[in-house]
Amino acid sequence: MNIACIQMDIAFGAPEKNKQTALRYIEQIARDVDVIVLPELWTTGYDLTRLTHIADENGEETKAFLASVARTYDVHIVGGSVAKKTNERMTNTMYVVHRNGNIVGEYSKLHLFQLMDEHMYLQAGETMGLFSLDETTCAGVICYDIRFPEWIRAHALHGAEVLFVVAEWPLSRLHHWRTLLTARAIENQCYVVACNRAGKDPNNEFAGHSLIIDPWGNILAEGDEQETVIVANIDINEVQDVRARIPIFADRRPDVYKIFEERD
Repeated sequence: MNIACIQMDIAFGAPEKNKQTALRYIEQIARDVDVIVLPELWTTGYDLTRLTHIADENGEETKAFLASVARTYDVHIVGGSVAKKTNERMTNTMYVVHRNGNIVGEYSKLHLFQLMDEHMYLQAGETMGLFSLDETTCAGVICYDIRFPEWIRAHALHGAEVLFVVAEWPLSRLHHWRTLLTARAIENQCYVVACNRAGKDPNNEFAGHSLIIDPWGNILAEGDEQETVIVANIDINEVQDVRARIPIFADRRPDVYKIFEERD
């Protein structure tokens, strides 16, 4: 499975401009890859105060755009995330589109990041991010979610072999970004495909450094801090090989973990 992450700069609060940027990159790379990944809130950036005006009503425009692109270029798209508006309820929502144009995954960010005021403008999701591409079980999570290893492990326990992470992660915490993603790959013995944004908005400078990491924790591809596209080919068979060699899933002790959970 050949995967590309589009590490684009995002124009603040300008959905149409951002769609054109994404489309320009997609046109350049789509014929050579199986999956394209976009960053978090790639249509609006963190223009949260204007979401009532610029959020996508029921995600319809985003779904139509991604479906059209997927069909045109015969490529799967992990569509980053967008601000979705439903009856005045705003969520930070990822759409995954099969190359045939069908929506095969939808996930709204479970953990809201208070340091960037998400809790003031968005509502948290309540469902898992599991989906399937080419008969491979995958999971999608959004940015702050990677600080919650129990949430990532829940997806691995449900069969996820590739973890897609979309983000607007700040440059000031680049070390955390690289360390957490590597840890999530090693402890869950899965591929991690993490697409971050580049550039700045009025309040933040972002880290870039999108990463594709194998189940051993080896970095297969990494961006710098500028707009770029990273690409790597992943071998899904490697996941089961690693899990067989170090059988952490078989050696888990949920019977004991449960005792401590009940005490808490």
